[in-house]
This record gives sequence, structure tokens and C-alpha cells, in this order.
Amino acid sequence: MFDLLLSDSPWIIYGLIPFLIICARIIDVSVGTIRIIYLIRGHKFLVVLLGFVESVIWLIAVSQIIQNITNPLYYISFAGGFAAGNYVGLFIEEKLAIGNSIIRIITQREASELVEQLYAAGFGITHVDAQGKSSEVKIIYSVVKRDDVARVLKIVKSYNPKAFYTIEDVQSVREGIYSPQHFQINDGFLNWLRIQKKK
Repeated sequence: MFDLLLSDSPWIIYGLIPFLIICARIIDVSVGTIRIIYLIRGHKFLVVLLGFVESVIWLIAVSQIIQNITNPLYYISFAGGFAAGNYVGLFIEEKLAIGNSIIRIITQREASELVEQLYAAGFGITHVDAQGKSSEVKIIYSVVKRDDVARVLKIVKSYNPKAFYTIEDVQSVREGIYSPQHFQINDGFLNWLRIQKKK
């Protein structure tokens, strides 16, 4: 890839090739970040595919460092691309909102309206009565798609702005109640891959 661009021209040696190294590192680190996230969530086929792409791009970038080992600008470009790739990878992961989260809500006031609104919005919840330090409380649990977390919190804050809540990632979910439209949008690509794999 880069060999075709090799030239004695200073703008190629000190401009174009370092820029391409940065771009290659941003792509391979971003792919690596997403691969790790899919690995944690057990998507084996995608992990293999992303790992292959990541390795090829990394080898292309490293080959330029080896061929131009005396040029410190290439080292800076390599490291800069790595740093930027971490940011880009996390940004992409946030936008993809891969996986599920569990939300635990602890509210000190009567929560029947909140429970009803969460049910009405299509979220499956479990709620139990509990005892806090100074009063009785209600604990509400819900496992939701990650891009639905903001919707749940909006409902919670509209009924009890002072409610205490925690959010954690969930590695896998066997069964549950999800908002149907969001489930189809987020997992459509993965379902297509599973169908192709079975053919």
C-alpha cells in the first residue's frame, strides 16, 4: 500500500506517509477496541473477523516503521495514531451502544406511577420493597438495551429526580422484555450474520 507512494519528495516522506500511518493506527486501534467489546459479550464470529482486519492494518503501519527506522517522525505518527485510535474507538462504541445494561433504581417515595410508566414504555422490570437507613424504599431492576438507558433515566427523573440509581454492563441475557423496535434495530446485523453462518 505505502510502497507505491515511496519517493524522494519531502512532502511524501514527511507529510503523506506519516499521515497514512496515523490513519492506519486510528483504524486498527478503533477496530481493536470494538473487537474487545464484542469478545467480552461472546460474539465469536465478529471477534475473528475484526481480529483479522486489525492485524492486517497493524502490519501495514509497522512495516513503514521498519523500512524507515531512522525517521523519528514515523514513531511520533505511530504513537499519535494509537492515542487517537483509543478515543475514536470509544466514541464509536458509545454510538453503537453494544449490549445490555442493568439499571437498579432505589426510590424512597411511592413508586407505583414510576413502575407503571416503565411498563407502559415497554421495559421489563422487577421491583421489591426494602428497608433503607431511615425509611422503607422500593428497589426497581431493569435489564435494557444500552441505547435505551437514557430513555429509562428520563422516565425515572420525571417521577423522582432524587432517586438513586446504578448502571452496569451485562455480559449476556437469556430472556427478557425489551422495547421491540430498539431490539430489532440494534441486533439486525448480528441476526443477519447468524443466518448466513447457518446456511
